[in-house]
Amino acid sequence: MSRVCELTGKKAMVGNNVSHAMNKSKRKFNANLIKKRFFLPEEDKWVTLKVSTSALKNINKKGISAVVKEAREKGYLKK
Repeated sequence: MSRVCELTGKKAMVGNNVSHAMNKSKRKFNANLIKKRFFLPEEDKWVTLKVSTSALKNINKKGISAVVKEAREKGYLKK
């Protein structure tokens, strides 16, 4: 499975490692992802999502129902 947040769409970015001598080599900046279970009261079921830590902060602030609704509108989450 790819390293993409299922609620925000965050994924890995590409950048450079830069040495003291200013030599550059490609590297990846991976998203900080966590696999977590959430209970959706409207659907009366548990779902397991791979979410970024910034998405977890949004869930704590807005609630899982509102965040899942936004993700479905944006097309990140199916159904």
